[in-house]
Amino acid sequence: MTSELDILVFGAHADDAEIGMGGTIAKHVQAGHKVGVCDLTYAEMSSNGTVELRKQEAAAASEVLGLSARTNLGLPDRGLEPSREQIERIVTEIRLFKPRVVFAPYWVDRHPDHVACSRLIEEAVFNAKLRRYLPDLPAVQVTQLVYYYINDSEHESLVVDISEFHETKRKALLAYRSQFETAAEGSDRVSTPLTNRYIERVEARDSLLGQARGWAYAEGFAVKRPHAVQFF
Repeated sequence: MTSELDILVFGAHADDAEIGMGGTIAKHVQAGHKVGVCDLTYAEMSSNGTVELRKQEAAAASEVLGLSARTNLGLPDRGLEPSREQIERIVTEIRLFKPRVVFAPYWVDRHPDHVACSRLIEEAVFNAKLRRYLPDLPAVQVTQLVYYYINDSEHESLVVDISEFHETKRKALLAYRSQFETAAEGSDRVSTPLTNRYIERVEARDSLLGQARGWAYAEGFAVKRPHAVQFF
């Protein structure tokens, strides 16, 4: 039986969630929340690494963050599209885990798969609440859909202080050695934007966002619907 989650984070590839909100995940886990990650693809089109290696790296990062669950839908890398089949797979995942809050990549990003993932999750969150859609599983009303940033950030609606969890985020990212280690000359690895001090750039972004609020590090998020609070 699938355990219910407080938060379910979707990414196109393993490492997307860690890049965008690894600190926020760790912070919520320490606070006692059950957090899960669902990777849509096995990133089989990645320039470096293999599917098996990426699975091992995702498992290691999950342990660092303390995730309650991590799944992979095995959808085609570079083949994400708002098809009925793909949306149904994601709706099923939401209904099995029954999260209060769902996170998806921001809808603007230089990587087409991140943009496609964002659209798929938005469609699935809407369909998940329709009781006559896939009626074999009870409908689930997600309280809020929140978007995290991977490569770029703009118009942050929410900001989370991750100063105490910066090192945990870094350790989770370092688990993805196949993606972030520098491609040495003569090796079978190729140089990509990820192998060119990418983790340092993520940390610089988090530092800059935090400094504006007097924090050491922060992660930013966007919402399309107003985020309701009882008090400030």
